[in-house]
Formats: sequence, C-alpha cells, structure tokens
Amino acid sequence: MATGELIGNAVQGDDLAWIALTTERGRIVAAHGEGPGAAPLCGDVRGLSLLEAAARPGEPLALDALHDALGPAVRAEPEPNRVAVAMSGGVDSAVALLEAREAGHEPVGVTLRLWTDPAGPDEERACCSPAAVVAARRTCHALGVPHVTLDLRERFRRAVVAPFVAGYGRGETPNPCVRCNGSFRFAALLAFARRVGAARLATGHYARLRDYRGRLLLARAADSAKDQSYMLARLDPRLLDRLWFPLGELTKAETRARARAAGLDAAGRPESQEACFLAGGDYRDFLARQGLAEREGPIVDENGSELGRHRGFWRFTPGQRRGLGVGAGMPVYALRTEPRLNAVVVGPRESLARTTVSVRSGRLFVPVERVEAKLRYRSPAAPARVEPAGRGFRLSLDEPAYGVAPGQAAVLYEEDAVVGAGLISTTA
Repeated sequence: MATGELIGNAVQGDDLAWIALTTERGRIVAAHGEGPGAAPLCGDVRGLSLLEAAARPGEPLALDALHDALGPAVRAEPEPNRVAVAMSGGVDSAVALLEAREAGHEPVGVTLRLWTDPAGPDEERACCSPAAVVAARRTCHALGVPHVTLDLRERFRRAVVAPFVAGYGRGETPNPCVRCNGSFRFAALLAFARRVGAARLATGHYARLRDYRGRLLLARAADSAKDQSYMLARLDPRLLDRLWFPLGELTKAETRARARAAGLDAAGRPESQEACFLAGGDYRDFLARQGLAEREGPIVDENGSELGRHRGFWRFTPGQRRGLGVGAGMPVYALRTEPRLNAVVVGPRESLARTTVSVRSGRLFVPVERVEAKLRYRSPAAPARVEPAGRGFRLSLDEPAYGVAPGQAAVLYEEDAVVGAGLISTTA
C-alpha cells in the first residue's frame, strides 16, 4: 500500500479532539493530534496496522477521532477465519461477538453510524446513536477485538429516511426497517466484511439459515417472540452464504444470561427501538418536521359523507381506530387514504377485510403455490395461495385479513423457510 494521510476529528460539548495518521504499506508510521487523550493514543498506535489500531483502548473523545480516521481506510488481506460482527451496542450483538470469539474465529466489530432525528426525545436508545457507537466499541475492546465505525448518516438518510417520508406522502404505510435490513444495512456491512478480509458477517438478529428445497434460505428463529425473519426477508438469497446468525437458536432470556455470565455491560441494556431514526418520537410529528403538509381535509364515510376533519391524510393508516375524532354511532376504522383529495375514508371493521393482495418488487425464491403470508410485522401469518404476477406476485387469502396496508412487506413462509417477499401495492 502507498503512503497516505488519514485525519479524524470528534466534538463533544466544548471539547474537540483530532488525530492525524501517516500510513505506509498499511501500517501507521506517524501519529499526532490534540484534545483529551489524543497524545497517549497516538503513541499507542504508532507501528500498528489499521486493524490493530482499531483494537486499542483510550479516552472516548480521542477514540472517536481515531475511528473517524480509521473507518473509511481500514483494509486487510483475506483471512478464512476472520468474521465481521455487526455491533449495535446492545446485548444481542454483544453475544453474537462473544459467540464468534468462542467459536475460534477472529472477529472484527463494526458499527454503522446512521442518521437520527435531532428533535427526537430519546436518541440515546437508538441502535445507531453516538452512545450506541461508544457502547459497541467498549464491548469490542473489553474482549480485545478491533472495532470500526462507519459514518453513513447521509447515505442512510437518502436511502431509507427519504423513501419513508415519500411513501407516507403517497398514502402508503412503509416499513423502513425492511428497507434498511433488506438492502442498505447489509450491503454496507458485507462490503465492509470484504474490505477487511472477513469470510462472513455475523449479526445479532434472531433468524436462521436453512437448506430448503435445494437452496439456502432465510428461516424463522427458534424464539418465535423475537423472530426477525420478517425484517430480513428481502435479503437476496445469493448473499446468505456469507451471513451467520449466532442467536438463531437462542431465546432472548438465554442471550441475556450469556451476556451476564461473560460480565458484559450490554447484559442490562434496554431494547433498541424500531425505526431507530425516529429517536423515540412519534412518526407523525417526524413526518411533519420532514415537510409533509399539515393541510386540513375531510374524514368521510364510504358514501362520501363528511364525518369530521383531519390535519393531514398521512397521519392515518389502514386499520387505525384511535385518533379519528369522529362520531359515527358505531366503532369506525381508517379504511384508506386518498392523497389527491387529501381525504381519509373510514368505515366499520368488516370493510377492512381483504382477501386479495398484490405485491410489487417481489420475488418467489423457490416455486411455491401455498404459503403462510405475513402482511405486517406484528400480525400472524395467514394461509394463502400465491401466483407470480409481473414483477411480483398475487396472494389469495384463505380468510380475510384486516388492516392490510400498501407499502408494508408481504413475507411468505413454507414451514419455517422464507420462500418469497415483496411490498404490498394494492388490496381487495
């Protein structure tokens, strides 16, 4: 490798730290910097490879500066026993790291720094916050493992947050976690694994891999209460042979017990949030801050009669009952939104019933006719007949489903294997 200069900086309150590294043939030949802890850390990393430097402990602000410099530049030759481990700062990824090390692998921890709403009330619980990065690094260093941070905030905002906002603006109910895990997050993590010469990527997701009908497919986790196969379902099966889910056979209680037994700080860390970029805030308030117009419009029944007013059609999703603010003499639910008219259509629960679901951007991973179709993360899977249709597929449900929303993911299971996935476009 040629001689190069790497510079990183970090700010916390009124404190600033920066570190500059000079590298030659992949090793640090000179290092200097300023700020709390910068000088001793620079002395520690001289003569090390970038990957070795990523395992050195130090004061938090100086480490932030060092890792800001290392993140885009760390590279290593392929090593069959090396495993990249995605670290969120929580207990699941900590135990995945522990499992990798105890299995005799050479782990390298990696954390993605992603964009979070600065106006959110609880950014520190997000799996991609500055506090999560520090917690992940602390876990890695406690086990003597290198840790690398990748700052992907702007890329994440463009690839995941912007489509989330645009989807609601079109009257859809998008699931950003499916988009993130199904494409953005794993693309970045697998690219990093390749860059540091890791043969596989391990994550703390509760899911399994299964050889099924002649193909390696994603499958449900042993712990049905924590199963995350729905969120991962849009992963390209061609990538699966490079993935490892060490927690797939564990329950959450077993995971926490292993973390406590190992003395890991992450053992008591609370669960991270879904839709981490909301930083604990309400998605409606977030959408308003992101520019969706709070324009008053009608709430109407199925015949078009006005029952009330709303402050933005995008504040409502199919199946919603609370917050409608209308009196109809009986319980009513949001049936659909009509963006062009800025209207929300409401009606009785039976009007939510759907037996046909069309899916766009969908794939069947193996030929299949009968499936269990999961149409929302928290909903149970329902028996259905499936047939290919254009660039997706069509589902005919055995029994009506309620609250099916365009923009959500439709995930298909045969036994425990994920045999297809896509995004819901229309329902009837």
